[in-house]
Amino acid sequence: MLIIVLGIVITLVTCIPVFNQMRQHPKGLHILFFAEMWERFSFYGMRGLLIFYLTQHFLFDDRTAQGQYGSYTALVYLLPLLGGFLADKYLGNRKAIAFGALLLVAGHLTMGLHGPQATQTMRVDGAEYNLAVEGRGGSRQVFIETGTQRCLFGGDASHEGCRANVSEGGSITFTGLDADSPMPTVIPNVMETLSEPVRDPLYTNILFLALALIVMGVGYLKANISSIVGQLYEDADPRRDAGFTLYYYGINLGAFWAAILCGYLGQTVGWWAGFGLAAVGMAVGWLVFTQQRLVFWMPGERQLPEHVGAPPIPELLAKKVGPVSVEWWLYLLAIPGVAAVWFLLQTPQYTFATLMSGLVLFGGYLIYYMVTKCNLREIQELLLALFLIFMSVVFWSLFEQGGSSLNQFAERNTQLPHDGFMTVTAAQTQSFNSGFILLFAPIFAALWAWLGARKLDPNTPLKFALALVQVGLGFWVLVWGVQFADDSFRVPLVFLVLAYLLHTTGELCLSPVGLSMITKLSPAAVVSFMMAGWFLSSAFAQYVAGVIAQFTASDTVAGQVLDPGKALMTYKDVFWSLGVVAIILGVLLGLFSFLLKYLGHGKAGRLASKAALEAEAARGAAE
Repeated sequence: MLIIVLGIVITLVTCIPVFNQMRQHPKGLHILFFAEMWERFSFYGMRGLLIFYLTQHFLFDDRTAQGQYGSYTALVYLLPLLGGFLADKYLGNRKAIAFGALLLVAGHLTMGLHGPQATQTMRVDGAEYNLAVEGRGGSRQVFIETGTQRCLFGGDASHEGCRANVSEGGSITFTGLDADSPMPTVIPNVMETLSEPVRDPLYTNILFLALALIVMGVGYLKANISSIVGQLYEDADPRRDAGFTLYYYGINLGAFWAAILCGYLGQTVGWWAGFGLAAVGMAVGWLVFTQQRLVFWMPGERQLPEHVGAPPIPELLAKKVGPVSVEWWLYLLAIPGVAAVWFLLQTPQYTFATLMSGLVLFGGYLIYYMVTKCNLREIQELLLALFLIFMSVVFWSLFEQGGSSLNQFAERNTQLPHDGFMTVTAAQTQSFNSGFILLFAPIFAALWAWLGARKLDPNTPLKFALALVQVGLGFWVLVWGVQFADDSFRVPLVFLVLAYLLHTTGELCLSPVGLSMITKLSPAAVVSFMMAGWFLSSAFAQYVAGVIAQFTASDTVAGQVLDPGKALMTYKDVFWSLGVVAIILGVLLGLFSFLLKYLGHGKAGRLASKAALEAEAARGAAE
């Protein structure tokens, strides 16, 4: 409840000036603001729960779950390339958004069909013993059923009755066993006794179907709703940049409340409740967008102009190809698309092959274009753009540990209060980043403007350097916090808060100029192609983030960590290494930033000075 109260305060403090500014913008911006807010609410509501859903309900081991998570997020960023292409050529933004929203509603509802909990057994001396799971979130407990009694696995010392105490090396020792219990007092290596989890094949396939529907829905929707914002303004309209900034606020407002509400319900009431609320949020967003009224059930004037997001050739959509129209063929294209994504989600290695194929094609064509079409100046500018794209891949690969390894760190090794009003679930910690964005984005915008007026605004490479250093320092804060861990190997929550704060300030240094950098450093003939490369690099970063998270994997018993102390040391080692890599790269980039900016022939510097006005573009794409 405490985090909900804090969320209300943050929302009221930040949204009042935002809504006051929106009165000066086209009414259509209100529709897009709330439609995208609800879309992000649904997406982040599900994402905050996903890693726990995979490891605690379906009992996937950490490495498998992290690989699946990385594959899922990579495809989420990759599919907007297809959705944007179909919208530009045929459907138009409006129809693509509406269809994508329906796929998202279907996907989130399907996620709620979770079926029975996966089961796991221990085989000791030829006998099998069931593992039973009770409770949710911070109160989740695993019991070993010995045949005569139930022994709490790795539980609190205050527990009365039989306990299975974890020792170094993966052994467990039982205390309080009945005298006639068939279970031996000591099991030297419990991991060798565990069976493969038994999952209901039907509901396992439903899980991947739900994720595939969500990926395809984001593909049709995400790129198009960001594009349609710009269509509300004339090219010379001075309100354009501010309009995108307001839209960017809506993105983070949705993500903020998704983590708070869906994260709480999913880890306390049931998976169906968290995923169901995400579905409700997307349904509301679909209604707002399709009805084009904030109060969608009321009659009145539609607030989104008819020409905005319209199909480029309406008569082409109505043309019959066989029994159905072209428009319906484009919708039906989602069926093989969902099937392909369903397969890729279960085989992350093929997701990697897909991404690498895309990178090879992108790089091959770009080299051809530079050699045959570009002068020296254009080549230099493109090389700078490519270098900064690479640096952004490094940043996002580290930053996106939030939904995976950092989320599990919060669950397993962070002191989260579980006492009535003070309760904070692990999934709710995902609100820290978006909450800090709401609070600090206006401050950073004012800071860049103040520095720019005095010709002190950092150039683009230097801002990228600052971002890398800060994300590295965020991981080092967690390493520092390890020495304050309690007897349960849990770090005080304040260190996780500080880590997210540093990651957020790093994001605010890098994200504002990302897409703007692409548009200004790319020749007009390949701007769209370079935008595709930006999305492709973001997808690749998500996949790499999943691979990095696998290094934090721990041995688990029925979804519960076998050795919390060993898990904490694993996090410490990985986070230290990530911090070293990020800080070294950041420092080196900072040292060479004043040389690199000349590759952009002054454009990189001008980008930095306009960062406050263009923050929304990069953030919208990154989300």
